[in-house]
Amino acid sequence: MKTMLTVVALLLLVSLTAGCTEDAGDRTPPLTTMPALEVRSGAFANGTSIPVRYTCDGEDISPPLSWSGVPDSAESLALIMDDPDAPGGTFTHWVVYNISPEENGLAEGLPREQQLPGGPRQGNSSFSTAGYGGPCPPRGAAHHYIFHLYALNVSPDLPKTSDRPALEAEMQGHIVAEGVLVGTYRR
Repeated sequence: MKTMLTVVALLLLVSLTAGCTEDAGDRTPPLTTMPALEVRSGAFANGTSIPVRYTCDGEDISPPLSWSGVPDSAESLALIMDDPDAPGGTFTHWVVYNISPEENGLAEGLPREQQLPGGPRQGNSSFSTAGYGGPCPPRGAAHHYIFHLYALNVSPDLPKTSDRPALEAEMQGHIVAEGVLVGTYRR
């Protein structure tokens, strides 16, 4: 009887594990990747140093940006520039949203105003002001400045004095494509 129970247990075990030899990829739905936006600047190449002109050591004006690959489903674009290497944690240097998906870039030296010509709005940065605030790291190692561009299937409806957290809350579940451009700066 003991042998019979052992054989039954082994047969049960074999039948339960028979399907486990399949490749897990055969049972897992394919991963979908979000479309990528290509973000560029005429002032610096991806992964290179941001010219002094666009920093607190220079004119502290916004650099020119351009992009491509905006999907047809985009209703607006949003841009967030930050420094993840900042001593106190990620520091937000620029927030722009409600950019028309027909636009293919932002001009150099945008005014530091909440409402830009043509409809885009600028939120408050970690400097507590609207508009671009250039790299201004402490002396030492180079910091990375990441320009995150998002294509959204909505146009965020935010109060006049919005900031990054408010924009990110509005973007939640509405990003249809994204891209990044990385610049560095060292003092």
